[in-house]
Amino acid sequence: MAVKSVSIRIEEEMLKKIGYVADYEGRSVNSHILVLIRRDIKAFELEHGKIEGSIQPDVNVKPTRKHET
Repeated sequence: MAVKSVSIRIEEEMLKKIGYVADYEGRSVNSHILVLIRRDIKAFELEHGKIEGSIQPDVNVKPTRKHET
C-alpha cells in the first residue's frame, strides 16, 4: 500500500490545541489526525452505509468528493 502525504492549512492556535490533545493521548499530531479521520469515516459509514472500493477507509483516505443531491 502506498502512503501519500497531504498538506493542510491550519490556524496556529488550532495546531497548538491538536498538538496538546495528541500529546495527552500519547500520539504524534500526524497519528492523532489519522485517528480522527478513521473515526469520522466510521461514523459516516454507520449512518450512510459502507463505502465500497479497493481502498479500505481504516487504512487510507479517499479524496474529498461532494455528494450531490
